[in-house]
Amino acid sequence: MKQLIECVPNFSEGQYPLVIKAITDEIEKTEGVRLLDVDPGRATNRTVVTFVGTPDAVIEAAFQAIKKAGEIIDMSRHHGEHPRFGGTDVCPLIPVSNISMEETVVYARKLAERVGKELGIPVYCYENAAFTPERRNLAHCRSGEYEGLMKKLEDPKWKPDFGPALFNARTGAIAIGARDFLVAYNINLNTTSTRRANAVAFDLREKGRPVREGNPVTGKIKKDPNGNEIWAPGALKACKAIGWFIEEYGIAQVSINLTNISITPVHEAFEAACQKAAERGMRVSGSELVGLIPKKAMIDAGQYFLRKQQRSVGISEEEIIRIAVKSLGLDDLKPFNPKEKIIEYVLGDPSEKKLIGLTAGAFTNETASESPAPGGGSVSAYIAALGVALGTMVANLSSHKPGWDEQWEVFSQWAEKGQKLKDELLFLVDEDTRAFNKIMDAFGLPKGNDEEKAQRARAIQEATKYAIEIPFRTMESAFKAFEIIRAMVGIGNPNSVTDAGVGALCIRSAVIGAYLNVKVNGAGFKDKVFLNDVMLRAEELVVQARALEAEIIQLVEQKISK
Repeated sequence: MKQLIECVPNFSEGQYPLVIKAITDEIEKTEGVRLLDVDPGRATNRTVVTFVGTPDAVIEAAFQAIKKAGEIIDMSRHHGEHPRFGGTDVCPLIPVSNISMEETVVYARKLAERVGKELGIPVYCYENAAFTPERRNLAHCRSGEYEGLMKKLEDPKWKPDFGPALFNARTGAIAIGARDFLVAYNINLNTTSTRRANAVAFDLREKGRPVREGNPVTGKIKKDPNGNEIWAPGALKACKAIGWFIEEYGIAQVSINLTNISITPVHEAFEAACQKAAERGMRVSGSELVGLIPKKAMIDAGQYFLRKQQRSVGISEEEIIRIAVKSLGLDDLKPFNPKEKIIEYVLGDPSEKKLIGLTAGAFTNETASESPAPGGGSVSAYIAALGVALGTMVANLSSHKPGWDEQWEVFSQWAEKGQKLKDELLFLVDEDTRAFNKIMDAFGLPKGNDEEKAQRARAIQEATKYAIEIPFRTMESAFKAFEIIRAMVGIGNPNSVTDAGVGALCIRSAVIGAYLNVKVNGAGFKDKVFLNDVMLRAEELVVQARALEAEIIQLVEQKISK
């Protein structure tokens, strides 16, 4: 499986689009990488670039971008709100797929060595790529910023990990590291005061603030018996934060780096910021994401706010994300487009044709065309998805039924189960067609010499096995929906009992339809042990599906008659 690394270099230029484009052009011309996001900030005079690719390609693209930045960014003329000490200020590598952090560290150090040796830029390795514990912290590596870099490089203890210990006024220095996924997240405040924004930042950040004697702002910092400063930690773990004023927007922000969103997710940071701002007489007006965010973080946020409202979380992914965007105020300063800001959406191949992306009419027309796919397997998965969608609809309607408020969470749980099954079945709509195409591709392989014949035979058997497994998976997933539909007939909104009944009819048809595909696809399969086991389980599912359908329809008839 392909290894993927994400790279998020920060360049000290956010005001001249042509300069930024010259740098990103170097990335885009590198084969094996994909540019995901370019996020310039005028007030910070900084651009965050995100790209992803195979490790060696990412290293090459990063090197070429750093090289170009060194040629066209002059740090001696740079001014901006964000801490920085180089033209390419930081360049972290993040493991994305099929690669460990340890392997990513090797690539980060490989890049750092090349930058130091070939470009003559002082390089400090940070986070997981650091050679010493104190250099793990980016703020420590960047202390003194660009203005203090000349003096810093004269100190032996600040000898760079790679490159010369010489001040280069044009390029400055660079921090290269390997880290977990970091979310750069800014909280918007209804104030123009940097000092008050900083106060909220200190309330939030894990490091907190120093404990002072007397006056909490100007008092002398307390020390322990060993002479070390005493600090009071902030409210959030895995959180770094500072306050600043953004002239472009005319507001102060709390600029947050969430270094581990499994410890402190975005919605918790937002809620804590709202609380701390209110305690200081301010209000959070919204927030801003810099760069990309994983889809799970947005789903978690949307579900958090829905539960807070005692609303069902068993709704579509798109609707949950819309709730997250509105609740976090991510569209406060400018429009927020999930397709451009959520990493999974950006990575998705827009050129890939998906059946589930078609309208209902277009899907029907595609099925009716002379093409053999989509066929019965895809249609079986689709009607199963419709069946479970009806059961999920009843659960959501029941969770909002007047007078049933105390039961919202029970119905929300049923709806959430339904959404997961629906998404699985929609995936299988396209996967069944892909399984068919795999068989066609295998039969299209050359069959000249003996080796080619053997390879073709193996490919046909592998593709056939997959074409058996996919409709059987449809049978299993569809069958699970009976539990939801039966529950909704029993305890759901009585006005929607017939909708649940139609869902049962769809599920039964889907199970039998997928069974027919399992049976026909297994006709030429040679592994009879595997095939017999699958067929035995498939036949049992058909029998049980017929019985459950009859039972549910009988219950529906009884409810209607009452």
